[in-house]
Amino acid sequence: MSVLLILFTLAGGLALFMYGMERTSEGIQRAAGERLQHTLNFMTGNSLMGVLTGTLVTVAVQSSSATTVMLVTFVNAGLLSLRQGIGVIMGANIGTTLTGWIIAAIGIAKFDISSLALPIFGVGFFMSIARRRSDAFKSYGNALMGLAFIFLGLKFIAEAVPKPSGNVLLFLQNFSNLGYIAILVAVLAGTLFTILVHASSATLAIVITMASQGVIDFTIAAALTLGANIGTTVDAFLASIAKGASTNAKRAAWAHILFNVLGTVWVVILFKPFIRLVDWVVPGPIEPQSIGVHIAMLHTMFNGLNTVLLLPFVDQYARFLERLIKEKPGEAELHAVYLPGTLMATPELSLVHARKEIADMSNLARTMFGRVRRLFEKEPDDFEAEIEWFCAKENYADSMKEELSKYLLSITGMDLSDRTRERVNIKLRIVTELENMTDECLNIAFLMKKKRDKALAFDPESMAALTPFSDLVEAFLAFTSDHLHTGLTEEEHERAAEMEEQIDAFKKHLKKLARKRLDHGAEVKAELLYIDLIRHVEKIGDCAYAIAGELRSFGSV
Repeated sequence: MSVLLILFTLAGGLALFMYGMERTSEGIQRAAGERLQHTLNFMTGNSLMGVLTGTLVTVAVQSSSATTVMLVTFVNAGLLSLRQGIGVIMGANIGTTLTGWIIAAIGIAKFDISSLALPIFGVGFFMSIARRRSDAFKSYGNALMGLAFIFLGLKFIAEAVPKPSGNVLLFLQNFSNLGYIAILVAVLAGTLFTILVHASSATLAIVITMASQGVIDFTIAAALTLGANIGTTVDAFLASIAKGASTNAKRAAWAHILFNVLGTVWVVILFKPFIRLVDWVVPGPIEPQSIGVHIAMLHTMFNGLNTVLLLPFVDQYARFLERLIKEKPGEAELHAVYLPGTLMATPELSLVHARKEIADMSNLARTMFGRVRRLFEKEPDDFEAEIEWFCAKENYADSMKEELSKYLLSITGMDLSDRTRERVNIKLRIVTELENMTDECLNIAFLMKKKRDKALAFDPESMAALTPFSDLVEAFLAFTSDHLHTGLTEEEHERAAEMEEQIDAFKKHLKKLARKRLDHGAEVKAELLYIDLIRHVEKIGDCAYAIAGELRSFGSV
């Protein structure tokens, strides 16, 4: 076989394999949606659980790069802490070793895996076009089609690497005779190739295929595999340098880089003892048929031992990264809204970032209303400073609305299901209502300043009535905020409607009392300002009820 034909066949097989990996990963991510983020958040309470979670998620999405990029963006959004992220990174490295075992098992069984490709593709295709099925069902169909491409890719890769005897690949056998230099060059080659193709699984597929065909020996295969572990960190690194990436995102990316680089360094230093350890763990001689098992075991032991060595020192490792990559002065203010500069592969996971910012915006509205209530109880000594605080928070809310709206609209340019498109629209409407709340809080603050500036006095009874009225509104804000991530059932929405009715009834009662006071000769300007005040408070309740309606109409946002 000529060099040109080998290269073209290998490139085609590799392209099919990588396309299948990407399609499978994307299909599973779209099907799982935000449940992946829930899984990461729920199961990463400690480092050991983080490792388990990273392993399971990587096995599910069939890509450690996808898991680590997902992780970096979640850390960037503040959805996961750096310490949680380190555990997930270690687990992702373990999870990605499954690919090697699958390829090795196929080699041992001598099974023509491509014979499964057409049936699997057919099932996946008809699942993906099913009209009466859910979006998740169709996404799983896309994942199955990706799996078929993986099988086809593996077949073509195997066919592109013939036995070395009498062909142009014979020189690779002699390469291993260079000793330690060959090991270092192979590590570098594995790193560069993995950076080029953005998939350590693709590198591993080629390495196992070449080794099983006798083109390279176990020593060179092992060194190439170690290099692949370094090269796979490039995706997380690129995600961390994207526009808007936080310092913690950079720390998470470097946690991955240093973990794999330092792990490779010590294994290269102790290369021969490590190889002997792998040979001891895997019984039997190293033969073309069984060499894939040795490579898969080496990959697993490399990531497993590194995890065992680092796991007890996760806190120290995190503190080291915090000292290594320092937060720039004023960064918290400059990047107040942590939305990624580039969207993730699937819109469902891109929405996770907006969801976190919407929760922060809701907390901001509640904070502003809490401060408004303190104005009812006691006027501040420096009202100018108080107004300045409210203006600053309102400007911040405006910037959050602007950034979130841009981000959500950018998601609409992606390939969306009807359900996801509606969720984006719901988020846009909720953001608008939250910003309206902050507007009303600022208006109330100005009204209270006007009352002080014009030396207006409210009737003691009317001031006392503001407390239970604002209690109702504050409880409503807490209710909607607590259900932002879960949505409202019909029963819960009925409760929201009752709270809205109570607020409206209380407002009417307070306005009626104000009119009675006017009939009895109370100061007109004071009572009109009071009526205006309760109107703005009631509007905040209206905004909360509008959000409750959105949460009922489509559940969790």
